[in-house]
Amino acid sequence: MRRGIGATALVATLALAATACGDDGGSGEQSGKVEGTVTYWDTSNDGEKGTYKKIAEDFEKKHPKVDVKYVHVNFGDANQKFKNAAGGNSGAPDVMRTEVAWVADFANLGYLQALDGTPALDNESDYLETAAGSGKFKGKTYAAPQVTDTLGLFYNKRLLKEAGVEVPKSFADLKKNAKKIKDKTGATALYLRGDDPYWFLPYLYGEGGDLLDTKAKKVTVDEKPGEKALASMKDLVDSKAAITDSSDGQENGIKAFQEGKVAMIVDGPWDIALARQGKEFKGDKKDNLGVAPVPAGSKAQGSPQGGWNLSVYAGSKNLRASQEFVKYMSSAAVQKRTTEELSLLPTRKSVYDEPSVKKNEMVEFFRPAVEKAVQRPWIAQGNSLFEPIRVGVDGVLAGGKSPSAAAKKTGDEFRKLLKDYK
Repeated sequence: MRRGIGATALVATLALAATACGDDGGSGEQSGKVEGTVTYWDTSNDGEKGTYKKIAEDFEKKHPKVDVKYVHVNFGDANQKFKNAAGGNSGAPDVMRTEVAWVADFANLGYLQALDGTPALDNESDYLETAAGSGKFKGKTYAAPQVTDTLGLFYNKRLLKEAGVEVPKSFADLKKNAKKIKDKTGATALYLRGDDPYWFLPYLYGEGGDLLDTKAKKVTVDEKPGEKALASMKDLVDSKAAITDSSDGQENGIKAFQEGKVAMIVDGPWDIALARQGKEFKGDKKDNLGVAPVPAGSKAQGSPQGGWNLSVYAGSKNLRASQEFVKYMSSAAVQKRTTEELSLLPTRKSVYDEPSVKKNEMVEFFRPAVEKAVQRPWIAQGNSLFEPIRVGVDGVLAGGKSPSAAAKKTGDEFRKLLKDYK
């Protein structure tokens, strides 16, 4: 939704006020007692929120003078809900579980407290470099990494074995073996997410491209790699190596994979449990599910870095306790616990050395993919870039638009959003 000039001016004024009262470059109330109320907005999913509520309660046991008000907020509503509360200077939480792409946007608006030099950032050298990068904006740190993730290739071991093919290391390999998979098993090789622009990124990275060159302030999505990425997606669908949908890709894709109608799907760790509810993978067929890194393109291999961070509201009236709460929630001990209980991927290097984490199935599946994850542009307009991509991908896969025309249009739309980019 586009803001009017008056609303934009109001937000800017409130942002400056929030910055003045909270973002002091990192000194924010390091001294003082850890006490008072901390309102925490948790954006975890329904299967995770019970554990996070208990973890918050355990913080209260460690700090009896702190009352943590736990509030679960649906992911789809959380971004705008926080902006409304912070912008209106009323009802914003002290601490929020922020998606990695939200941090720069919120920080740019002046809604987040800088955490540099505060208790919130503990043992920073222990964080994975890619995870730590998502919490930084314009030379300051506005979030502590809590969970990391990326995309991987889910594959049906039975179908690939029956077809006599190996797990593809590239999309070219996948296309080459698609007919054999179809002829031997009746399944289509791949379900391709054409409805969500996030899933375009592995194809772009695979052609050696990226959305932007932030150092040069240059749009790059419309260069040759972007065009080739769109062409690769179109070729997989046109050749019948893949099926796709313009909408409802989450539901349609995982259902096709559950039922064995497709042999593979690019997906994230959040869908492992859902995949196992399908007839191909539940019960004694649990081991039929395999996960590998996303296949490479013609130049490289990579998938986008995702995950969750913890941020402190710049207007919080209890910065000291909020900083201590962030420290606890992103600690090695809590990350070990969430891996054990929820199979979430840690952001701390030391946690991967824990025996219980090493043997965790999710870590075994996704650590190779996480190690190849590519950082997205951590800029304030990062989230806004996805809508032009969605339109471009849909135009190529369903609208008869050429990859070159779609790439050019996407680049043009980027430049409208990024006035200082060439």
